[in-house]
Amino acid sequence: MERDFLRNLDLSALGEGVQLPKSVIDAIMAENGNDINGLRAQITTLTGERDDWKSRAETAEAIVQRIPKDQDPEKLLDALQAAQRQLEEAQNDFASRTAARDFDDALKKTLDGIKFTSEAARRDVENQVRAAGLTAKDGAILGLTDLLGQIREKDAAAFVDEKAAGQDGRKARFTGKEPHDAGSGGMTVEQIAGIKDRAQRRAAIAENLELFGGK
Repeated sequence: MERDFLRNLDLSALGEGVQLPKSVIDAIMAENGNDINGLRAQITTLTGERDDWKSRAETAEAIVQRIPKDQDPEKLLDALQAAQRQLEEAQNDFASRTAARDFDDALKKTLDGIKFTSEAARRDVENQVRAAGLTAKDGAILGLTDLLGQIREKDAAAFVDEKAAGQDGRKARFTGKEPHDAGSGGMTVEQIAGIKDRAQRRAAIAENLELFGGK
């Protein structure tokens, strides 16, 4: 549609010299442009779909042409179905191994951030998590935080009590002895603080009580 066409429309029935205002002509031209652009987009989409189906048809035709003329159709169908099953099994195996790897990575990252009283305690917690059947998504294990909270409530001895460890450290600073000085039990504050097992650490504290303000 051209602007001149709209300007020269015969509007004499409305009065002599009557013409469409420029604003009306601009609005009509803009709407017409939108319609044209919309149709062009539809044509582009349809053309792309046509070319896609054409390519698929040509590929299928090429495959058919490569099949020997004397090939038994039933045997060919069986072979195609077997190949499809093998492909699906391979895809499922890949997805399973990928999910397992993501789960292992997320679990290790989480457990590395937790202080356990021993390696055995960590392994036990890890086994409980694996037995729970949780799944990983976007680098995190769904429901892991709640599960670890439940495990901590049932087996607190598996986790280092960081509050108690902090209190032990504060006691050591007020004894008047340096951390590297050995107590009567032959151990220093640093060595005792490095003991992972809570029971063993308390026993060492008792044997070297003077390091912590005792007698």
